[in-house]
Amino acid sequence: MDKEAIARLIDAKYTELITWLEQHPDDLWIVGPEGKWTTGQHVLHLLQSITPLNTALSLPRFFVRYKYGKTNRPVRDYDTIIKRYNERLAEAKGKTFKPSQNMKVPNLADKHYLMNRLQTESKKLQYKTVRISDKNLDTLVLPHPLMGKMPVREIIMLSAYHVEHHLGTLKNHYGS
Repeated sequence: MDKEAIARLIDAKYTELITWLEQHPDDLWIVGPEGKWTTGQHVLHLLQSITPLNTALSLPRFFVRYKYGKTNRPVRDYDTIIKRYNERLAEAKGKTFKPSQNMKVPNLADKHYLMNRLQTESKKLQYKTVRISDKNLDTLVLPHPLMGKMPVREIIMLSAYHVEHHLGTLKNHYGS
């Protein structure tokens, strides 16, 4: 998938999420299904996921290469990445990556702030995706808590799917 298509995918996924959240009842922001995350926790988790990615993409390329290395395989396509991600999720059996473990429930007062932050971070990711060279997208790697080291192009595509995954979970718990 070329970088412009990835940026459009990110835009589409985040726009769909934000639109759904705007129509979602406020009382469900802080109350979730038994033993499951609230809507606010899903949003906070997505923010905890995209912010470090944007931070890493702001680092000098030589530093990313030095710290994490270069890829040793060809870049996988979107469908393959999603298939592997879902396999790894199934293997993880509900484990959550460290920052999202024991996550507090965001207050209703924080809803618009968190949604605005999420929109801002998604726009940053779109911008950074289009600006980075194809060579760096395909050769530089970044760590993912579930998938291990991945080429930057793959981790950005996975980031778009991550939003779709959580929106699907929210729709499943609360209805469309």
